[in-house]
Amino acid sequence: MQEQTGSHPSELERGLSLTQATAINMIDMVGIGPFITIPFIVGMLQGPLCLIAWLLGALLAYMDGMVWAEMGAKWPEAGGSYVFLQKLFGEKKVGKLMAFLFTWQTSIQAPLVVASGAIGFSQYLSFLVPLGYYEKKMVSGALVVLLVALLYRNIRSIGKISVLLWVITGGTILWLIISGLGHFNAQQAFDWHMPEGGFSLLFFIAVGQASQKAVYSYLGYYNVCHLGAEIKSPGKNIPRSIFISITGIAILYLSMQTVLLGVLPWQSIASSEFVVSTYFEHIYNHTVAQVATVLVLCIALASLFSVILGYSRVPYAAAKNGDFFPVFARVHPKYHFPHVSLLALGGLAFIFSLLFKMKEVITAIILMRILIQFVSQAIGVIAWHLDKPLEERPYKMPLFPVPAIISIIIWMFIFFTGEWQYILFALGIIILGIALYRVKNLRTLRN
Repeated sequence: MQEQTGSHPSELERGLSLTQATAINMIDMVGIGPFITIPFIVGMLQGPLCLIAWLLGALLAYMDGMVWAEMGAKWPEAGGSYVFLQKLFGEKKVGKLMAFLFTWQTSIQAPLVVASGAIGFSQYLSFLVPLGYYEKKMVSGALVVLLVALLYRNIRSIGKISVLLWVITGGTILWLIISGLGHFNAQQAFDWHMPEGGFSLLFFIAVGQASQKAVYSYLGYYNVCHLGAEIKSPGKNIPRSIFISITGIAILYLSMQTVLLGVLPWQSIASSEFVVSTYFEHIYNHTVAQVATVLVLCIALASLFSVILGYSRVPYAAAKNGDFFPVFARVHPKYHFPHVSLLALGGLAFIFSLLFKMKEVITAIILMRILIQFVSQAIGVIAWHLDKPLEERPYKMPLFPVPAIISIIIWMFIFFTGEWQYILFALGIIILGIALYRVKNLRTLRN
């Protein structure tokens, strides 16, 4: 695939360096996620055992990251999984169906991801300014509008903004970790007591549900794949950005969780709506806690900035290939980005941010994506290796097929330990997508 210079208005521009691509991944991964999910995870596993969920999330990210690295390096195009599923399962019949199902799911789950971050933003803002239910909804909606406005520019400017946002994100987490070292109680942090009822089936269900929340906080290590057509030297930079992102974020998450456990009793963490603010208030004072809260809000904004950026390329790629509404294939004549796709996803995110609550959105996001996107891609990569062992691969996962198999096992563990209503929701979305695909094909045949 030839690199684009950006001179033609119908094409995207390869303008993102390794540093910028990695920054986009990392600000996507952090966001409001860990600051909202830490109380859930600690409460579910009753203290330091919560580190199991964070370690399982990191392991899954590495294993699944190898799957993404292979595909992203081989097929560096806009759309990520939309392209990969067709390449892996054939560009006719099964591959077309899988790509359609992914695009269908993305049109729902991408705005849900943005809505979850916007809802979390309004929740944390209420530490600074008392907000009622409807005021929080107004803040969530206004944030989505602001993000779309920030993204309405060319990819080179986006790359520079992303690096600045990552400096704020990484700096805030490092400040949190360093601040707690002088107050750290190792005995409290590593009090690995036996859970109530021992290591029973209920305990493993709790691990699975806690891991859902941890995985939500790791998601985004693959965002660079959605932007494949805009990455410089993608065969090298896409795998590098994936693994640099996962390593950096895993270290920060595990360190942050451990320090929090060593400074605050786990019961206080589990019951806190503003765990970071509570933490800084405990160490310093209320004013410093307010400053930290402002930084958390900047991190939330940074993550959503990256999320909308990546996902806006999926409907664009599908439309450009004739598999989605043609209007989504339009590229801005001056700034060379898919502006119709950006506006459409932003509009749905605005609506969802007004309708839903944080906890239900997080669970729905994770379970809805597992079967069609993550598990199917891992199976497809294994089949691709077996079917075409000599095909050129710019990046090849070590110890094939072990990472892909481990990824499948962990994803299915998380899926089947989910709450039944969300499992049914995920299956319902797939069934509805298959029905829509058949209706679409019938209309095409009639025409």
